Amino acid sequence: MTLLAFGINHTTASLAVRERMAFAPEVVGLALLSAREHAGLSEVAILSTCNRTEIYVHSEQQVEKVSAWLIAHTNISAEELMQCYYCHVGDEAVRHMMKVAGGLDSLILGEPQILGQMKSAYAVACDAGTIGGELHSIFQQIFSIAKRVRTETAIGENPVSVAYAAVSLAQQIFSDLKQDTALLIGAGETIELVARHIVEQGIKRIIVANRTLDRAQRLAQEFNGEAILLADIPEYLHLADIVISSTASQLPLLGKGAVESALKKRKHKPMFMLDIAVPRDIEEQVGELDDVYLYTVDDLHAVIDENKKSRVAAADKAEEIINEGVELYRRQQRTLNAVATVKAYRRKAESLRDIELQKALHLFEAGGNAEQVLQQLARNLTNKLIHAPTAVLKNASASGRTQVIQVAQELFELSLNDIEGSGNNLSDIDLNDTDLNDRNLSEKE
Repeated sequence: MTLLAFGINHTTASLAVRERMAFAPEVVGLALLSAREHAGLSEVAILSTCNRTEIYVHSEQQVEKVSAWLIAHTNISAEELMQCYYCHVGDEAVRHMMKVAGGLDSLILGEPQILGQMKSAYAVACDAGTIGGELHSIFQQIFSIAKRVRTETAIGENPVSVAYAAVSLAQQIFSDLKQDTALLIGAGETIELVARHIVEQGIKRIIVANRTLDRAQRLAQEFNGEAILLADIPEYLHLADIVISSTASQLPLLGKGAVESALKKRKHKPMFMLDIAVPRDIEEQVGELDDVYLYTVDDLHAVIDENKKSRVAAADKAEEIINEGVELYRRQQRTLNAVATVKAYRRKAESLRDIELQKALHLFEAGGNAEQVLQQLARNLTNKLIHAPTAVLKNASASGRTQVIQVAQELFELSLNDIEGSGNNLSDIDLNDTDLNDRNLSEKE
């Protein structure tokens, strides 16, 4: 059985290709059942996000089986898949999954959402019944290492997107946003992301201003906010503790005079203003006003660039943690390799024990002396247990295989003093007939 991590991501496939290979959340459960039943994948999970689609498999099936199933159940052709897929096997599959969960393989280094998405993929597979003991154990190791990456490094502490940096900057001015009002000017993708981040931080009230009221209303409704037109901004500006603007206007929307009027109504309570637009939405002179903290997109880029550097430095530490996780996985796998041998040895030892125990019980029933019977039981059992190892060690020594001797010393925890105190003469050890003592005792009794 082998672990595979098979898929495509933002570095190997275009958006158009990723769209066609994506699995909608509502169909993942059925897809997992199909993968198990039609492709013979005994344990399987699917991670599908905007930046990647990956299938994690613990099975005897070959890569060709996985790729054939994906081609049959997505809208991607065989030719396209062959040009952009990757497949990691065994240790490298574990390493890849750890990097994904830790945010080291993301479009934005260290982004935190991917760990939640991977946990969701695991939960869906559990509900579908396609997670067995092996994938369960592997996922738990993945989550444990990802948690260490998050807690022991700074890889996710600093924002590296404009929207997230904007909200983080606002939090530096207003540490608790639960009592504040945000005026978001514009209704494009950046403002939508800003709204999402600021709502996650518990903002009390959101006002969305846009050139068309319909677009403002759609965005405001999503976040339980209010919608106004750009022309209405002067009437609402004094309510805003935070103003973030990102429009395509070629002329400024907010001048110094309008902000001065708003400050008077606010009794000069501070305002945080962030102008992400290019050209600017807020006149440069607004920054001259007391009680106004005005930042531009250039200020954010400086913060983001610095934060990227800190994340790259943190990524080195994260790689060390992942290396430790992979090594732990390797050790566990090597341990599993010994399980069959340990079980077989235990069965053999228990069989010898049962045989000697039955002999002892028969002697008791025949009236044998209890002390002598127990001594014979212990002696015979010891002789039979050490007979095979002793024979192998004699042969190994005679043929010069010293490594076998060294392994035996480690296996039986023999110290140097044990070895030196035992001497080198094994001629007095004869384990060929341990039943002789049984017969002698029986005849005596």
